[in-house]
Amino acid sequence: MTPELLTTAGVLTPELLPLGDPTQLLEQLGPWALAGTAVIVFIESGLLFPFLPGDSLLFACGLLHQALHLPLWLMIAVPFVAAVAGDQVGYYLGNRFGRRFFSDDARFLKTKYLTQTEEFFLKYGGRAIVLARFVPIVRTYVPLVAGTARHPYRQFVGWNVLGGFLWVTIMVVAGSLLGGIPLIRDNVDLIAVLIVALSLIPVALQIFTSLRNGRKGEDATE
Repeated sequence: MTPELLTTAGVLTPELLPLGDPTQLLEQLGPWALAGTAVIVFIESGLLFPFLPGDSLLFACGLLHQALHLPLWLMIAVPFVAAVAGDQVGYYLGNRFGRRFFSDDARFLKTKYLTQTEEFFLKYGGRAIVLARFVPIVRTYVPLVAGTARHPYRQFVGWNVLGGFLWVTIMVVAGSLLGGIPLIRDNVDLIAVLIVALSLIPVALQIFTSLRNGRKGEDATE
């Protein structure tokens, strides 16, 4: 799809787009936009490459689905399958090789992180898999850690499907519904930043809860 076609469709103008914006990416992919989105979602979900625009890309898919001549249901279905498949691969890698990725002196995959995540799964169960979908970077590593921690596979599949469906559907539908608002349509780059910020709220709440519980524990021992 060319910039002129998108402009004619009344969706956006290319000069408003910064380099690397998800809308620019979809525009450049043209007829391969859906396939490209699926590949990116798959990689981000399970191949240990977290720095991809998952949330904002799905939002842009909903925003541009008419300009891309793709029905909304297809724009949801294909990335959903890719998201579930990516997590399945991540779980397999964790189950098969997981602990080899972790070491005490590693920069990112420290053994203590694995232990903490195992405790997290013990406490929250499958809900952790669903919540992780909405948190950038975290969603890449949770399937790996779930497999490494030997989280029951049947339970993982169910939560994986639910999390993938909610994530893709909410993001794409939000893009489709909100895309008609001029302020949002003309500031997609800022919306992408906002999506990432909102996605980090669960992490902030978890940190706050942990700190509060820790302080309560210290007060109780005094």
